[in-house]
Amino acid sequence: MGYRIAVLKGDGIGPEIVEATLRVLNKISEIFNINFEFKEGYIGGIAIDKFGDPLPDQTLELCKNSDAILLGAVGGPKWDNLPTDRRPEKGLLKIRKELDLFANLRPAKVFDPLIKASPLRKDVVKGTDMIVVRELTSGIYYGEPRGIYKEGDKRVGINTMKYEEDEIRRVVRVAFEIARKRRKKLTSVDKSNVLEVSKLWRDVVEEERKNFPDVEVEHLYVDNCAMQIVRRPSTFDVIVTGNIFGDILSDEAGVVVGSLGMLPSASIGERYALYEPVHGSAPDIAGKGIANPLATILSASMMLKYSFGETEASETIERAVEYVLESGYRTPDIFEEGCIKVGTEDMTDKVIEGMEVIVSQK
Repeated sequence: MGYRIAVLKGDGIGPEIVEATLRVLNKISEIFNINFEFKEGYIGGIAIDKFGDPLPDQTLELCKNSDAILLGAVGGPKWDNLPTDRRPEKGLLKIRKELDLFANLRPAKVFDPLIKASPLRKDVVKGTDMIVVRELTSGIYYGEPRGIYKEGDKRVGINTMKYEEDEIRRVVRVAFEIARKRRKKLTSVDKSNVLEVSKLWRDVVEEERKNFPDVEVEHLYVDNCAMQIVRRPSTFDVIVTGNIFGDILSDEAGVVVGSLGMLPSASIGERYALYEPVHGSAPDIAGKGIANPLATILSASMMLKYSFGETEASETIERAVEYVLESGYRTPDIFEEGCIKVGTEDMTDKVIEGMEVIVSQK
């Protein structure tokens, strides 16, 4: 098998963590006889410097001709004073819209060796392993009309929360499919007691559950869900919700597990999929060799699972990361007393060694 991967390193620590991840993928290629073809493109600040555009046409074309996209991070203070429509982040928003990446997948898993990093008690957070599926290309962030207007002598701000039935249905189906492959539990989050758009959301979920009789479904209002994620995080499996609610809840889930620098993500559509770490470009540590590559490495693991169906290879990476953490190795951002502090390159070496150990035990 062969897979074409568009590699967008981006800004800040992006090049370092993506290079580390490519080393891991090359090891996967060696172990499992999977061929990867990597082609590099530019996005964000570096694309502005080279082409005057945060998402050049040639980068978009590269992505459209690839089987998956691996992204590092975008942005930094160098470009903070540019006009809004030319900022690095606009490249990320545009690629999501142009490729119709409508479902954002954000896993939030507690690694036992990092359980102390959670702000919650160990007995509450232990065993937490959830994934938030957020609708990404519609809802209140994109609805019209929008803007700030003058009504008489007062200013009025308007945003519109709008969902078409098909936009809800397709992301709900993605969430059901993921739940079916996990622990078969889906939590749908809305505010249907006060919002008509949420009433439609709940109706569509109920219609779709008939196609997935093996998946347990619960409905929670968003305020209650936010509370339950703190009270009983380990009871959640897959959460599906709209754009604004998902934006908030996925960040909350990330804080609950206590290691934002460890969290991968995926943005997927009918044809394309983009994989990236949750954390930002961290320009203050760029080039110092101390960036944590694990979130990007785990994003590549998601790519192997969701885009390529290479489940065994994906699980090998995940187990190797756990093995390295259990062995006590930490980059500075997750370091604690009694552990072994390592940089980006050494952590990557340890993950590769861990993969070899995992494979040898089979």
